[in-house]
Parts: sequence; C-alpha cells; structure tokens
Amino acid sequence: MTISLEALRSAIKQSASAWLEIYLPGYSTIVFHGLVLMWIILCTLALNIVLHVVLLPMLVRFAERRWEQSILTADLLRRLSYVLQGVVVQTQAVFWLEQSPFLLRLIEAVTHQWILLFSLLSLFSILDTFQNAAQRRVVPIQFPLRGLIQSIKLVASVLVVLLAISILMGKSPIILFSGLGALSAVLLLVFKDAILGLVAGIQLSTNNMLSVGDWLEMPKYGADGDVMDIALTTVKVQNWDKTITTIPTYALISDSFKNWRGMSEAGGRRIKRSVLLEISGIRFLDAEMLEHLKKSNLLSSYLAEKMQKIAHANGDKPEETPINLNARKLTNVGTFRAYLVSYLKAHPDIHSDLGLIVRQLEPTGEGLPIQIYAFTNTTDWNEYEAIQSDIFDHVLAILPEFRLRAHEAPTGHDVRALVKERE
Repeated sequence: MTISLEALRSAIKQSASAWLEIYLPGYSTIVFHGLVLMWIILCTLALNIVLHVVLLPMLVRFAERRWEQSILTADLLRRLSYVLQGVVVQTQAVFWLEQSPFLLRLIEAVTHQWILLFSLLSLFSILDTFQNAAQRRVVPIQFPLRGLIQSIKLVASVLVVLLAISILMGKSPIILFSGLGALSAVLLLVFKDAILGLVAGIQLSTNNMLSVGDWLEMPKYGADGDVMDIALTTVKVQNWDKTITTIPTYALISDSFKNWRGMSEAGGRRIKRSVLLEISGIRFLDAEMLEHLKKSNLLSSYLAEKMQKIAHANGDKPEETPINLNARKLTNVGTFRAYLVSYLKAHPDIHSDLGLIVRQLEPTGEGLPIQIYAFTNTTDWNEYEAIQSDIFDHVLAILPEFRLRAHEAPTGHDVRALVKERE
C-alpha cells in the first residue's frame, strides 16, 4: 500500500509539474506548493464543516439518549475534532510536501503544537466530566477530588509544555526532563502553594477532617460558615453574612480550626448560657413558699422526695426551728435549679440523649451564674435561636416565683431616680 501511494504521489506531482512548466515556466514549483496549500486548507474546511455541523451534533444527541451522564460531552467531541483536523493537515503535508523541507517543517511545527494543545484540552474535558459526575452523586465523595484533578491538570500542562518546547527545538524530551534537576529549586518555589495544597488535601481527606458542606470556624482568617469548595490551593467558605472567605488549603493543616460536622451528625445543637442571680435574693424556703411551689407539676415529685429526705435527716427537730443552723432546709435557688431540670426534660425541643445539666458556677461581682447546658433536637440556626430564646424568656419570667431576681447593673435612670429621691 505504501508503494502504491508513493507511486500515486509521484505520478500526480510529475503530471502537475509538467503541466505547470508548460504554462508557467520557472514558477511551476512555487505554484504547485501554493496549490497544495490551498488544497490542504479546503480539505480542512470541508472536514471542519462535516465534523461540527453534521457528525458532532449526532454523536452528542446519541450519547445523551443512551447515557444519562456520558463522557462524550460537546466540549470533548469538539476538541477531539480539532485534534483530528491537525492530524489530517500534518498527514497531507507529509504526503504532498516531502520535497519541500522548509515548508514541511513549518507546517509540522504548527500542527504539532495544535495537536498537543487540543489533546491537553481534551484531557481537561474528561477530567471535568468525571468531577461533575462525582459531584452529582447522592453520597458525596469525601476525598478532595477537585484538588486532585487540578493537580493532574497542572502536571499534564507542565509535561505538554516541555514536550512542545522539545519539538520546537528538535531535541528529545528526555534532554529537557534531565535538565529539570537543576531547576528543581525554582520549580519548588513556583509551585509551592500547589504542592502544599495537594499534600494538605490528601491529609484532610485521609483523616476525614473537612469536606464540602461542613460548617467551618476559623477566626484567624475570619471564616465562620459553610465550606463551598476545596480546591488545590484554596478553600472557599461562605460566611453567615454571605461573604466568602478564601483560606489557603495548607493553612488547615498548619493552623487549628473548628469543624461543626459532629453537631450536625449528632442531630442537636448545644445551649450553653447562664442567667445571673442577685445573691442577696437567695434564702431558705419558708412554709408559705413551700406550699406555693408544691402546686407546680414540675416540682411536686421533687419537693415530696426532698421533704422526705430532709425530715429523715432532721429527725426529732421541729420543722420550724428558730435558728436555721439547727436543721436542713430547702433553698429557693436549689429548688429553682431543680425546676429548670424538670422544665428542660419536659421541653419538646430539647434532645434527651445528648446530656442536660443545670449547674451553679462560681459567684462573681455580677451575681451567681446559673448555667443551662443542654442540646436542642435540631441543628437549624433559626430554629435553634428561637428555642434558646423561648427557654430564657421563661427562665427570666419565672424568677419572681422563687423570690429571685436577675442581676443588672445600675443604669443612668436608676442613678437619676436615686438622686431625685434624696432631693
């Protein structure tokens, strides 16, 4: 077959040269090369029309009907068609211009760069299709696929650039690769962020430290919101005020951050807030207060149990002793804490399996802190804030029932009222 093509080419060239020599003596070679170039251009245009107008739309429609997530996307097919056109141009140049070394080398140099470029872009299209398919999965991939794909693109781009340079220089690519050792320090400096980001992404994935959709809190970078994207060199976080913070990927390994994923997976969000009581309002329960509080459904069983234990502890001591040092008695603040525990356990929006504590913290100059430590049964921010607000609305409103008062610093109105009274 090679012999027949060679014979055909020689016959056509001899016939064309003889015909052109008759009508254009002295210019036959130039005119022949010009005609060959025009032929190559016309064939390329015809092939472009056939591919992009007829064949590619048919392939795209066939792929969409056959597969829901096909790798044969329009971008990939278009770029592959450009590769094919470059191959056709180079083949025709070799066929017709073998005896014109300069023109042949020029066309080959251009077509080689063309083929390398669109081959690289075709690889990018395949990787993008794979990434989009992974993102559409019902179960998300925890591995930072975007960072890995960007790393592959970066390595492929470097290799293609080196190969393109070697083709232009007419040297073996091995020579350029062997010279990379001397440039390793420069390359490490140029691609420092990319290398650190790739290593950090692998560590984040291996240790399951962070994934897209997690709530990330990193005060050093002003980040407090949902992770939108984990790329090769950066992590994008959409804050609650809808601003976007960009964090270097390697900073998530070198610095500390808080991931609220555990809260979301547990199904509850923590309430940890204190109410400050005036210490001067703390007292023992007298008979009147005791009878009043026994009417509470949340306190009746607690008070009955406590009174039985106190009666047993006091023994023969009368219930009303003139000195409080002589007997055990209930306090209003202790009963208040017991009430809060019963109230939270009965609350429909408090998670019953994640822990519940109402505790007394160390007194300060601002009063006695009574802290509520509990978890809501939802992680939604709006619902969480509403539940927490409703609970503390009730806590503040119920204080007078125990003859307790919330601490508040004197205001300007208080000072003016005091001055007015003295006047």
